[in-house]
Amino acid sequence: MLEQGERLDYLVKENLRIIQNDAVFSFSTDALLLGHFTTPRKRDRILDLCSGNGVIPLLLSAKGNNAITGIEIQEKLVDMARRSVAYNALKSQIEIIHDDLQHVTHRFKPASFDLVTCNPPYFKINQMNQHQIEAHKIARHELYCTLDDCIRVSGHALKQGGRLMMVHRAERLLDIFESMRRYHIEPKRLHMIYSKVGKEAQTIVVEGRKGGNEGLKLVPPFYMYDTCGNYTDEMKAIYYG
Repeated sequence: MLEQGERLDYLVKENLRIIQNDAVFSFSTDALLLGHFTTPRKRDRILDLCSGNGVIPLLLSAKGNNAITGIEIQEKLVDMARRSVAYNALKSQIEIIHDDLQHVTHRFKPASFDLVTCNPPYFKINQMNQHQIEAHKIARHELYCTLDDCIRVSGHALKQGGRLMMVHRAERLLDIFESMRRYHIEPKRLHMIYSKVGKEAQTIVVEGRKGGNEGLKLVPPFYMYDTCGNYTDEMKAIYYG
């Protein structure tokens, strides 16, 4: 089932396999962090935007029997994700759709989902040092969707009281908050991710609630490495359970 350049990696904690290809797409630690901090409720219907090779749907499938839909614009990544879903015998739980997330507002009725997850392109299109491989450019730069697009369609998809979970770079925090409130998603919980003590946070995971009341909780910081450069116990738990 593997094509040229592909490999079958192991999601140890979830006991699942995922197809990866460095020339096309391989998920980063940020995806694992998003999956870790996302806790689906028993009957949540889940929509994953910018689904890539399907890593977030796979991670969340191990947390319950929720119906999960992934949206991805790159056909090659959709194919990889669908084959991973089939390999893990999860076709009855996970559906991967090849489409532009801009079409979510036409494809799905308003308030169709209880939970939306998103690991969007981080970098604005005018930022320097863009990746030269086209697939990497699309995944990491706002070529086909912006941060505001992701939050706008999330506002359409979410039920009242539904949650948006997003991982992003810390430098875009104000952009995220402004956009969330523009589409009536109230920021409720903020996870700051640090490489180690004494370093600035580079990554954040934000939880917003559709139609939620004001009030943001800043949870304790999450450190990836200890002072010796080894994974912290918290980080080991993400990888190995």
